[in-house]
Amino acid sequence: MSELLVSGGRVLRPDLTVERADVLIDQSSGDIAAVDEPGALAGDDELDASGGLVVPGLVNAHTHVAMTLLRGYADDKPLDAWLQEDIWPVEAELTADDVRAGAELGLVEMIKSGTTALSDMYFHVDEIAGAVEQAGLRAVLGHTAVTVGKDEEAAREDVQQSLDVAERLDGAADGRIRTTFQPHSLTTVGEEFLREFVPAANDADRPIHLHANETSDEVGPIVDEHGKRPLEYADDLGVLGPDTWIAHGVHVDEREIELLADTDTGVAHCPASNMKLASGMAPVQDLLDAGVTVGLGTDGAASNNDLSMFDEMRDAAMIGKLAAEDASAMAAASVVEIATAGGAELLGFDSGRIEAGANADLAVVDLDQPHLTPAHDLVSHLVYAASASDVRHTVCDGTVLMRDRDVQPFDEAAVVQRASEHATALVERAAE
Repeated sequence: MSELLVSGGRVLRPDLTVERADVLIDQSSGDIAAVDEPGALAGDDELDASGGLVVPGLVNAHTHVAMTLLRGYADDKPLDAWLQEDIWPVEAELTADDVRAGAELGLVEMIKSGTTALSDMYFHVDEIAGAVEQAGLRAVLGHTAVTVGKDEEAAREDVQQSLDVAERLDGAADGRIRTTFQPHSLTTVGEEFLREFVPAANDADRPIHLHANETSDEVGPIVDEHGKRPLEYADDLGVLGPDTWIAHGVHVDEREIELLADTDTGVAHCPASNMKLASGMAPVQDLLDAGVTVGLGTDGAASNNDLSMFDEMRDAAMIGKLAAEDASAMAAASVVEIATAGGAELLGFDSGRIEAGANADLAVVDLDQPHLTPAHDLVSHLVYAASASDVRHTVCDGTVLMRDRDVQPFDEAAVVQRASEHATALVERAAE
């Protein structure tokens, strides 16, 4: 049995207290074997956490990782125009190789920023799964189905593909990959297809992930057509439940919040994307107060424009206070909780905490930095002061993915070069 000792640092415990401790990892099982006082444990290999804080690996609960190729391609537009005029036309030109190049770039960015698990929505999912397997990360993946603008045969084929991909890839990468059925949203997938395929996904015990209530423009048409709020409509279709989480959930009313809590449906909060696209301010503190499980996501790099969960935590705290008109809302501890344990719960991984028996998914944040001094409150620092570049080491499933800022599974320079070439060629094709 190979054991890795993370030693010399301080550890963020599940109750969000901080103590000096070492962490022993069983690399054969990929789990944390023990957390004990400094010097009490020994391992075959050692990861130096001196001057650092050992934290649970961050969980990106909603993203489109291959959209790194479109970072900065189309900015400063509202969601509908951004999608229809810029994103969807260029995505129509994406090849499987493009998606692999973009996914590898995004996964390197995540490893370098302490993210160890992600929930991704996209297409050419085999390429994303291959990149995740090589990266050593955990992921929930799926093929995202859209039926608007397609004839019935093509629409049905797309939704069926979402089910088929979920069935085929579930458990890949030695169990580090899970899958979801992914209707894109309640407005981009026709009711007839939701009524047919959602029960099939439920019968197959397949989790569901979709966009919902992202903008006010999504709410009105559903109310006009069905006479009910979007999440009431979703509940009638069997979409809501303990294995479902929606992305965004910006425009939810009190009844919908209650419905999310009653059905144990989760929410992936994406504050940076919501701000950039002027989608609105999600009532995240109200969701938490109602008992809704909330995770934190970056959305894609085309609408963020980075994949740093540290930036996302700061954004979640700031916009959460504005939304609630209360400076005590979305306190630092709550934000760290949704970025780790909350996201892990949504994705179904036994991670998000540093304790014996949990998945050995963690990062070491270098505290020896001017902007992290003095160390009055390290939980506060994680949210309000720390940056992705402060991550020194990243570990997932007991494997060291980054040691002293050196990414292990990929040649970082080669990944960056390849992604740049694919992005340039993609934009040129789209312009023809």
